[in-house]
Amino acid sequence: MEIDYSNLQFSNIKYKRISFDEVCYHLLTFIKKMPNYHYKLSVGSDSQVNSKYTLLVSAIHLHRVGRGATGFITKQMIPRPIYSLREKIFYETSFTMRIAYMFTPEIINSFIEPIINTKYGDINFEFHLDVGVNGPTKNLISEMVAMADIYPFEPKIKPESYAASSYANKHTKKIQN
Repeated sequence: MEIDYSNLQFSNIKYKRISFDEVCYHLLTFIKKMPNYHYKLSVGSDSQVNSKYTLLVSAIHLHRVGRGATGFITKQMIPRPIYSLREKIFYETSFTMRIAYMFTPEIINSFIEPIINTKYGDINFEFHLDVGVNGPTKNLISEMVAMADIYPFEPKIKPESYAASSYANKHTKKIQN
């Protein structure tokens, strides 16, 4: 099953159906407003299965630690239910990898630039995996972390992987059976 990444549309409460480039513009604007803070840019995915399809939601979340956050989601429908936990987590991790890959070195540097000359500003790039040491996904942690380790994003698992386990998860729960 191949997912089409060429026309991904992102949204949040304020913006609907915007491109990845527009997402980056809004994230950079968010940073530039208060560059003297610590930021965490996180990418993560979650999915929900019903009897006809699987909804896959990926989140880009920018947290200005102690001072709010902004984020965007994108959704993909896989036209069949994915019942295998390993396959489901693989799809989530792969989709997160694809979103993380869209953050080119130039984009990452544009986020660092307004922060670099501040006294306290900092930014971390995190790859949030929907796996954790408690529950059935614990056996998949090393495999998924190894997949994510090729990116300049630091892999995080539950309970630290809030972009996947909370932000994206919130949007998968709206699925209808």
